Amino acid sequence: MLGVDSEGAIFGKHLIESEDQMRQFGFLLGQELKAGDLLVLKGPLGAGKTTLTQGIGGALGITEITSPTFIIAREHAGPIPFIHVDLYRLLGSDTAQFEFDDLDLQSQRESAIIVMEWGSDLAPRLGEGYIFIEINILENFQEGEESRELLVERR
Repeated sequence: MLGVDSEGAIFGKHLIESEDQMRQFGFLLGQELKAGDLLVLKGPLGAGKTTLTQGIGGALGITEITSPTFIIAREHAGPIPFIHVDLYRLLGSDTAQFEFDDLDLQSQRESAIIVMEWGSDLAPRLGEGYIFIEINILENFQEGEESRELLVERR
């Protein structure tokens, strides 16, 4: 279902045709995550990064997830701490690296699951070994709706 097979294979391309499917894919992905996992989400505004994160949080028993754009990072209590980071406000900033380091995510990485939106340039500062998810918006001219293509890979 949605590209996740019985062994939990999440890597590769996935076609998502609705917000509900995006949350469902996030939920399935969240069931496979463990403390120490870092996910980096890339996609344009409105692509579904926060919707995907809501699904991941749902798998961890966290129901209230909103974008932390203005506070940059929000930690949610759960069986495994869940940290949702939105680095949009740091894009193009001369101090982005320093502000990112001030979040002190490195010290929390081993004990939490971290999802970073807009973090592709800064993720390498947290070390190697993360899941990269690129979300592309696809136009479906026949139905007048937008679908999403997810590319999930380990970096």
